[in-house]
Amino acid sequence: MTSDPPARQRPRGPRPVPAPTVAGDDAEYGDVLAVLGQQLGERAAQVTDPGGRRRLTGVHFEYAADPKAVHDMAGDAGYSLASNWFTQLLAQLAVANSITKSQLCVFLFVAGGQLPGTGITEYTQQEITDGLNRIAAQKGGKMITRSTVNRAVQALCGYNWVEKAGNGRIRINARLWFHGNSTAQHHVLAEIADRHDHDTAAFPYAVGPLGARQEELDPGFDVEETVRGRRCTG
Repeated sequence: MTSDPPARQRPRGPRPVPAPTVAGDDAEYGDVLAVLGQQLGERAAQVTDPGGRRRLTGVHFEYAADPKAVHDMAGDAGYSLASNWFTQLLAQLAVANSITKSQLCVFLFVAGGQLPGTGITEYTQQEITDGLNRIAAQKGGKMITRSTVNRAVQALCGYNWVEKAGNGRIRINARLWFHGNSTAQHHVLAEIADRHDHDTAAFPYAVGPLGARQEELDPGFDVEETVRGRRCTG
């Protein structure tokens, strides 16, 4: 009585990937998978091709360096990121006389004076007034007054473009204009959301003024000037 032959043990290691039977791109992908399977295993298996077709024998990956150049900005105050939607809205509101010249000037001045990564400007209203008048004073031209700056800040708070942050500080709406990277911006937005109980109808999400329309508005300057042939005083 003869004993049964011993069972053949399955060789260790990854099973060879069968060679593709479809010509073209699918076959090439099969070659890639076969080579990757061999390289990731403990040992490389020899693959033969009865058809005599050339076999892929290696895969090599190279990663090129991705250097990031810095922006070339005028001045030494750095730069801020601004919403393209909002910058166009500024222009549309100005044309429609839905914001005053003083409101636009005050916002642009304080937006350009943010402390990096905070969304906060520490200008007092007198410092805003002096800063806006710097060139006008040199030229001997008309200048904005502190009372006009105060009215403009109040209006900008109503639009949710800015909000008062206490101790004479002003917080810029970080979704409209921000000096800093995205990590800092999201941190600032999280703080604002907590302070406003995550109200999506409040600052910084609700942005006014609503319904930009053509209308005659006070230009906001405490000087006498002519607008469209009409004389008005701020």
